[in-house]
Amino acid sequence: MGVVSDIVRSYRAPRAVLRHRLGAGEKEGTALVTLMLACGLIFVAQWPRLSRISFETGQEVQMLLGATLLGWLFIMPLVFYVLASLVALVLRLAGRTATGFQTRMALFWGLLCAAPLWLLWGLTAGFVGQGPATALVGLLALAALIVFWGAMLSEIAVRKETQNV
Repeated sequence: MGVVSDIVRSYRAPRAVLRHRLGAGEKEGTALVTLMLACGLIFVAQWPRLSRISFETGQEVQMLLGATLLGWLFIMPLVFYVLASLVALVLRLAGRTATGFQTRMALFWGLLCAAPLWLLWGLTAGFVGQGPATALVGLLALAALIVFWGAMLSEIAVRKETQNV
């Protein structure tokens, strides 16, 4: 299946989609592409907001875009790798046998599935500006990430337990 159809399907059955994705084998390139695609979409989601800030403050939009590009395509992937490693360590300490790749894919795929809501947040921030609507959409996007990530973490914990039996 394609990435877009898997994202749409993840809104109905996130655990099944992750199970399907993990069934292809542990390929680190897949995890990296998933993360970079998610970070790239979130970077694109910033464009309307940054354009609005540039218009309101008179700052150069290229400078704002450059700083955001650095943050989302170079720094945040490293942060997400560290976060996934910490979660893998915690799971291992808790007695779960999930691999590092599985915890990375759970986080990265959850982030990619929540990316459409981040795009909506960027549009809201760009057209409406700061306010309750933007905060609500941002909270919805963050909640989606947490729900997807939690469901996928529960899948890898259950998956490894059933494989060991």
